[in-house]
Formats: sequence, C-alpha cells, structure tokens
Amino acid sequence: MDDIDSAIIAQLQLDARQSNRELARRVGIAASTCLERVRGLHERGVITGYHARLDLSKIGRSVQAIVAAQVRPSSRTVINSFHDWAAPRPEVLEVLVVAGGDDFLIRVAVQDNERLHGFLIDHLAKRKEVVSFRTLVVFQHSATTAITPLLTMT
Repeated sequence: MDDIDSAIIAQLQLDARQSNRELARRVGIAASTCLERVRGLHERGVITGYHARLDLSKIGRSVQAIVAAQVRPSSRTVINSFHDWAAPRPEVLEVLVVAGGDDFLIRVAVQDNERLHGFLIDHLAKRKEVVSFRTLVVFQHSATTAITPLLTMT
C-alpha cells in the first residue's frame, strides 16, 4: 500500500461506479496505471467487492437493534455453529464474534417492533446454546463509508 493505492481506495469508496478514466483523473495517474493498480488491489484481496448502500427505512426495515448474546458451552464448535445459523438469517445485517461478557453482537434490521420481538423470542431464544441475550434498540445510525488504510497515516 502506498499513497496512490490509498487514493484509489478513497475514490472507489466515494463512488465505485466511476469509470477507470475518471478514477485515474481524480487520483492524478494515467488510466493504464490506474487499471493495473485496481487489478493489483483486487488480486491482493484489498478490494473484496462492491455493493450498493441502501436506506433501510425505504426498504421496509426501519427498526434496527444490536443483540448481545452469550452461548454455552464456550467452544469453537458452538461459536461456529451459532455464527453459521445467525449470519444468513434475513433479519441479520452483521454478526460479530467478540470477547468479554458476550460472545456475539448481532445487528438486525426489521420492519417493526413486533418483528424484532418475533426474531428474539421465536428464533434466538429457542436456540439451546443461547444462555442469555440483551437487546439495544438503535435510534440513529451512521457509518463510515470511506476507510483510510492505517498503513499510510502519519
């Protein structure tokens, strides 16, 4: 990673749909150089994909919550099994395996409080490995959309 790679990443995070020519112009390099740099970032696994950011409330998922869950026994098999159950669920946006008092933080987005309650009671609470969970309802959400590589920061 160098300053040019960082600049390319910053620009792609702002607009991943821009043309290579536009990206090269914004970064200040030749289009052919830019194309090779972007290919290299893909090959090294720095860029793993592109996606569209959505307004969750406009797609009927206006209620968000963070669910902190504890599972037992605390083993790799149980952790992996629970993760594999939670991650593909339609309500789930993110699953984080964490250290501390909880084993998981699960970010969910649903239509309304009744759906949130249903997810918690009808699905999460019925998992035999879940010994406790607590729910934090999210009132406001903002996320960093452009991440600066720390390797080039001073």
